[in-house]
Amino acid sequence: MKSGNEKPASIPVGLHKYKVGIPVPIALGRIFISDVSFRQSGLGFSFQQEHGTRHIWFFKIQPQKHTLSSLQYLHHLTYKIELQSPSDFGYKMDVPKDQITALLDHELYNSAQILGSFLVSSATVSLETSPQLKAENQILLGDALFREREFRRAIHTYKQALHYYKIIPKQSSATSRSSLSNRSSSPNSFNISAINENEVKFKIASCHATLNETRAALVEMEGIPSKARTLQMSLLMAKLYRSSKHTRLAITCYKECLRHCPFVIEAIVALAELGVAAKDVISLFSQVSNRSGRAPLDHIDSTRWLQRYVEAQCCIASNDYRGGLELFGELLQRFPNNIHILLEIARTEAIIGKNDEAIMNFEKVRSIDPYVVTYMDEYAMLLKTKGDFSKLNKLVHDLLGIDPTRPEVFVALSVLWEKKDERGALSYAEKSIRIDERHIPGYIMKGTLLLSLKRPEAAVIAFRGAQELRADLRSYQGLVHSYLAFSKIKEALHAAREAMKAMPQSAKALKLVGDVHASNSGGREKAKKFYESALRLEPGYLGAALALAELHVIEGRNGDAVCLLERYLKDWADDSLHVKLAQVFAATNMLQDALSHYQAALRINPQNEAAKKGLERLEKLMKGVDPDAPEDDEENEVEDADGDQEETDLL
Repeated sequence: MKSGNEKPASIPVGLHKYKVGIPVPIALGRIFISDVSFRQSGLGFSFQQEHGTRHIWFFKIQPQKHTLSSLQYLHHLTYKIELQSPSDFGYKMDVPKDQITALLDHELYNSAQILGSFLVSSATVSLETSPQLKAENQILLGDALFREREFRRAIHTYKQALHYYKIIPKQSSATSRSSLSNRSSSPNSFNISAINENEVKFKIASCHATLNETRAALVEMEGIPSKARTLQMSLLMAKLYRSSKHTRLAITCYKECLRHCPFVIEAIVALAELGVAAKDVISLFSQVSNRSGRAPLDHIDSTRWLQRYVEAQCCIASNDYRGGLELFGELLQRFPNNIHILLEIARTEAIIGKNDEAIMNFEKVRSIDPYVVTYMDEYAMLLKTKGDFSKLNKLVHDLLGIDPTRPEVFVALSVLWEKKDERGALSYAEKSIRIDERHIPGYIMKGTLLLSLKRPEAAVIAFRGAQELRADLRSYQGLVHSYLAFSKIKEALHAAREAMKAMPQSAKALKLVGDVHASNSGGREKAKKFYESALRLEPGYLGAALALAELHVIEGRNGDAVCLLERYLKDWADDSLHVKLAQVFAATNMLQDALSHYQAALRINPQNEAAKKGLERLEKLMKGVDPDAPEDDEENEVEDADGDQEETDLL
């Protein structure tokens, strides 16, 4: 510290890097004399205006009585001060807000969020008292964080914006709300010339939804009045309600989406899956508000295809697969090589067991667009069923190169690893569900693996999960086979009858009931009736023919079994058909015929384990060694008089 005898250093006139606190409001350019305080704490100083708004100004100082002996200490002196704008000195402290918006528009999100951090932390903004400006700045930063997928930070930032918004003077906030009619509610919208509380809540909800925090997202969305909801808001609410199993509320929100715009395809599919009739969905098209002055959509011929699309999706959702395929076929004629329609057809064919047709359509899709990921896990399952592991391996390699974060990729990995490491495959299936808890093939694959790992109780839970999302044939099949695996015959029969009620024209549902009856000796006659009914409904259904042939063999009618199966040889190049024939011939000691059919099965599918084991047994038989000791099947009778009458009516 300097002694009092030393001559104090004078402060030159002009710009100084010290804050000046002035006790009264002052206008620009006004000259006055006042006691002021100097601190070494940055550029400029602030003063309070009449309407509660702060402004930052630079200043010129001319000493009147004293000078500062040391700038490291606080002194109270009288100075002549002339207030001037920062632009008068050619210096601006504000971070250019329009440049942040430009960065966002150009998708340079990392730069935008870094620049946004400068904006919200600048000394200028810190000294400002305008909550309006602070809220706008926080929203800008929040949008950048959202696009950078820093959702937790985005939520925190948006909530800070809402905090500032709530303290905006009423007159100012009313003006803000009145100027918002043209703003987008998307988190991708970067125009923040005004603030809309509902939009900020939607952005917070979008972050929570991305983080799978459904309840927190709904809390934000339910705070938005229904009349203020945009199309995006209605769609998000519909998804959240559906995820929370609030079906009625979800349907209401999905319908509202179609009243906004009839081309929201995901709303159409969701309504179909939630059980809304096609005519009710189509009726929403005429309720679209006619802002553009065009004719109502239901009178425009060019949108007839959209009505056909609705009908097709409703058919598939109600398990009318034949009707759905016919309608999709009509659409494909109008829109040849349409990727979406081809995928829908292929997936439906996979569900009902038309494997060859499904594979052909999946391959057609990949020839048109090799980077498609949607439903490719279904294709992977088909390739495994056909034993085409070279194509399966290439498919998985391709999918990993396209987008390794998609649930379809992990299901495909699970399919590929099933043969090598079932537990590893199970972890991949579970990973697909963690990525998307509504991904049905993930549950189907998980249930299949658990059943293979001798964990049928856990498999039931997995197949139930698939059924809750969409009760298709595969989930019913998985449930029935899982219940049978731990002798829950009554539950298996109930699940099979559910399938039969849901799909009364499905030969596969009839066969499923037959499978339950065939699981015990007392039900074989009933099983035979269901298998025969399935074949009458669908004469080319190989699964029912194989099951009926098995019954013939069990009851000693090997000739009937051979006669039945040989009718399918000319139309089916199927390894399971050859394996069944080989087993029948082996049981009747026609070993050479059995050998030829095992070999045929392995030519079709070299990975067929039943054919490999059968051939190994056959070789022992041909050497005079009996590899199989007879085992007595445990009988598990089921008495269900009401169910019997119900089945008779259905048959």
